[in-house]
Amino acid sequence: MSNIRTDQVDLRRLSDQDKSDFQRGGGYGEQVAALKRARAYQGNMAYNAKRQERTTTQTPGTGGMSPGIGMQQERYREIGQENEAAKGNRPDLDNDLYDIYS
Repeated sequence: MSNIRTDQVDLRRLSDQDKSDFQRGGGYGEQVAALKRARAYQGNMAYNAKRQERTTTQTPGTGGMSPGIGMQQERYREIGQENEAAKGNRPDLDNDLYDIYS
């Protein structure tokens, strides 16, 4: 990449001893990581520059267009009340009257 000031060291041009010292020194990994970070940043910036802008605005949630979560909460509240009423109508099973095996 010509627009990055400190380009990666070409290991093909180094002797085996220099190559070994360079890779073990820790500078090589930092240099490679920095170069990858720079390339990713440049790619992200180029992508964002070419991306189409949104033509419609977005609002969070339902946008106020529907009853949404309020309707769901009311429906679950009614279901819970119906379940509680159904539990109240059930017979008490602790009573010996309902024991079919006695």
